[in-house]
Amino acid sequence: MTSEQALDERDLRRIIRTNRLVLRLARHWLVIVLGFLLLYTGLSLTPPLFMKAGWPGAADVLYKVYAPLCHQFAFRSWFLFGDQLVYPRQAAGSSLGSFESYAAQDPHFAGIDLAVWSADLQLKARSFKGNEQMGYKTALCERDVAIYGMMFLAGLLFLRVRRWLRPAPIGLYIVLGLAPLGLDGFSQMFSYAPFDLWPIRESLPHYRVITGALFGLMNVWLAFPYLELSMNETRAAVGNKLRLAEQRLATLQAAQR
Repeated sequence: MTSEQALDERDLRRIIRTNRLVLRLARHWLVIVLGFLLLYTGLSLTPPLFMKAGWPGAADVLYKVYAPLCHQFAFRSWFLFGDQLVYPRQAAGSSLGSFESYAAQDPHFAGIDLAVWSADLQLKARSFKGNEQMGYKTALCERDVAIYGMMFLAGLLFLRVRRWLRPAPIGLYIVLGLAPLGLDGFSQMFSYAPFDLWPIRESLPHYRVITGALFGLMNVWLAFPYLELSMNETRAAVGNKLRLAEQRLATLQAAQR
């Protein structure tokens, strides 16, 4: 075997390995995405388990991992192992016990005016992990859990309809996915300083869940059919390249015998 033939064979083997990897990823992209969504959402729910088990260090690691990805405000997050699943602010008008009434009993919020929307309140609400009475906070807020949880569930459904489902029309995506989320989120945000455009509006937990779930569902309906089409084209193109490379390698090896 000449050095040129050896180089050609090495290149062919590298091409074959690369194409096999790409082909495997293209065939199993949906399982990979669903696995990521399950892991991402599931891990965000585990800090309360660690806190309850007496492992605050493990919980703190996850809180820090998710911190750049979510505001983690205690009054907009889920709590486990406490009196309530959520603790909305008084401004939300919920029939549940308010965040203010519970937080006032915890030393973590000492010296903070809980009725005033301030940087101190936001920082304290973000760093608060919970207590025995309230339970312990998840690492993602109510809306984010709804978004990614629904994307996982809708992705499971997509497994059954991937052969015929077409992408959602853009107009429908805007009306059902973006508009409710934007109206709920921005109407809340613009009611607080520095905007103060209207009286304070604090979104109710079930609004966050509904708008988040709709957004997650529409994300899947819009994106996953396009991804499936793209992966089908990738499988066809890479499959042809792989067959040609394998044939060329077989021919090269046969000539060396």
